[in-house]
Amino acid sequence: MKVEIPDELYAKLEERVKETEFGSVDEYVRYILQEVLASLEEDEEEVFSEEEEEKVKERLRALGYLD
Repeated sequence: MKVEIPDELYAKLEERVKETEFGSVDEYVRYILQEVLASLEEDEEEVFSEEEEEKVKERLRALGYLD
């Protein structure tokens, strides 16, 4: 599968790869994308359900932090 990126971006990635252990721009881009997706998935997992959010709000009200 191919993904097209601008020449300027590819050139920047080529320079970065020289400073890493990656053997190619493809390997480096694959790593970057995996890291970004993993980070997004972690963020999604940390979202409270409406019920959980309401429990937190109730607790904060009981402690006097919310009116």
